[in-house]
Amino acid sequence: MDEFPRATHVGSLLRPEPLLRARAGYARGELGLEELRRIEEESIVAALRLQRDAGIGGYTDGEYLRTDFMSRLTENSDGFVEQAPSLEWQSGETAREDGEILKLIGGKLAYRDRFTAREARILARHAPGPFKISVPEVTNFVVANWQAGVSDGQYPSRADIVEDLAAIVRQEAEALAADGVPQVQIDAPCLISFANPRMIAMYEAEGIDPRQLLRRCVEADRTIVETLRARGVRVGMHICRGNYRGQWFNEGHYDAIAAEVFASLPVDHWLLEYDTERAGGFGPLSQVPEGVGVVLGLITTKSGELENLDALARRVDEAARQVPLDRLAVSPQCGFASEVQGNPLTWDDQRRKLDLTVRLASRVWG
Repeated sequence: MDEFPRATHVGSLLRPEPLLRARAGYARGELGLEELRRIEEESIVAALRLQRDAGIGGYTDGEYLRTDFMSRLTENSDGFVEQAPSLEWQSGETAREDGEILKLIGGKLAYRDRFTAREARILARHAPGPFKISVPEVTNFVVANWQAGVSDGQYPSRADIVEDLAAIVRQEAEALAADGVPQVQIDAPCLISFANPRMIAMYEAEGIDPRQLLRRCVEADRTIVETLRARGVRVGMHICRGNYRGQWFNEGHYDAIAAEVFASLPVDHWLLEYDTERAGGFGPLSQVPEGVGVVLGLITTKSGELENLDALARRVDEAARQVPLDRLAVSPQCGFASEVQGNPLTWDDQRRKLDLTVRLASRVWG
């Protein structure tokens, strides 16, 4: 963990108002592309300043060039159609269906063009220290982007998209390594679908063996991880339970996937959601191989309520019974804005959450 900061974050940040206004103006034809790009870059520089001033490491661009964390891939790959899936998001007492941003798979999936090149250029130019670029993991598309009647003409089963999606991500990974990007984060909120009874029932109803599909996804992920690490890129993988305007999509503990996932993917570190009881205990961390780091996502990004520092420090101590303290770090549990609208926090709430992360790291590691 020497090369990894003790206080870090998953990546996405709330979009500032000037950026939102610029995007809206461009969509209405009132703002030119050159001016939009200028405002986007200025917004990224401000986000980098926020991270530097807070003391958060692993710089990101806040995902300010994306509509959601998967959007750049869907916009720059063949096979996606302008039709939104129906997804059931959870908010504690209610669930609502909303897939307004995502696109369905309606044809042959293929890599068409770079989807993180501009992010890499801007970060290389402006980041005050080591930075990372995130790419989506294949299981996200297995869960969210395949739909009978739209996708099955090309891919009879949702399981059939795995290898083609992995090929797309792998090509971008090779390009990022050639760009000299020091770290890539693979965002995998839907890996936990294999621990979610609701999603397991869906797989089984479609005639899919969930464990076999999990192994297929993990093997596809392995090819991406190995591609990056063979080229000297550090790799982190983030697992949460979905993050959409303060809601979540999946439930389930890591126990159900730890053996297949933690032990099989040769990443440098894991970033794991641990802000609610939905994540379960720290026992599955014993499956993380020796030498691999774990970033504990103890601080929620779903609301502005600030956690108790002493209670957070005790949780780090608890996790250290499974993974040595020198292999641990801390972060918020997910990004602050996995899509453009973001979670129900203010800019000041976001800063206080980042500050709390740094204070927690200072309390634990000095």
